[in-house]
Amino acid sequence: MTLDKLDKLLLEDIQNPDHPSDFIPREGYDVLVLRLPEVGAHSVNVVSYAFVVEGDECFVYDRQKNSLIKIGSLVEMNAFLDEKTEALIKAIKTYHYEIELLEESLYEGHLSSDFMQRWLTYKKEVSLIQRLMFHAALSFELFVTHHKKHSSSTFEELAYADLYEHMVRIRDLAQAAMDKLDNLYDFYRAKVDEKMNRNVYYLTLLSGIFLPLTLLTGFFGMNTGGLPWADDPNGTWKVVGISLVLEVLFFMPFILQNMKKIRRFKR
Repeated sequence: MTLDKLDKLLLEDIQNPDHPSDFIPREGYDVLVLRLPEVGAHSVNVVSYAFVVEGDECFVYDRQKNSLIKIGSLVEMNAFLDEKTEALIKAIKTYHYEIELLEESLYEGHLSSDFMQRWLTYKKEVSLIQRLMFHAALSFELFVTHHKKHSSSTFEELAYADLYEHMVRIRDLAQAAMDKLDNLYDFYRAKVDEKMNRNVYYLTLLSGIFLPLTLLTGFFGMNTGGLPWADDPNGTWKVVGISLVLEVLFFMPFILQNMKKIRRFKR
């Protein structure tokens, strides 16, 4: 099998690295395009594999050489894809482990400064894996169904069914990781909102403490005549006493409200 034997439009699809996963049966040969994720040390790369199956022979498209390379029969194709899916299963398990560590640290109250950066990284990479494997599993299912009807001597139905199961498992594990990340984000937002509300509450109390003092300072600091206790040697202490009385009157509603909450909690 050579490239010149392929349909021109089909050849363009094979040569396009961004073409989505797809299965295209043709008379005399079949084409299976799979865009699969490959997890690297720092990112997730997308690699497009194009397979051409002619009878019992299988070819893979080499993008560097722009030619079809024979990899053997469908058995060798199964082994090739099985190696890729095994690596993906290990990678997605690693994501689950790292997300669980992030979840435990959050539940223990350790809000790290890089939480959102790590969350966004996991979300982006896991969602990419889920999208790619969703389309890859659908296309591969069509490929397996087609070869069940037109089975050849080298088509191992159980082996390919197991390979399809691996693709579906990767897709489901990625979806489960995305759901866990969503729940984790909701809990994180609740913790941040709780912390924000607590800070606003403290600021409100602080403002309330200085509100009576500001009122008295503004009143007795006016440059007008006839202010009370202007010539009284004990005038300052009288103003301090009034300030304390105003502070008690201001905080009485807060104290009574907290006492009701404490009693309700004890009950």
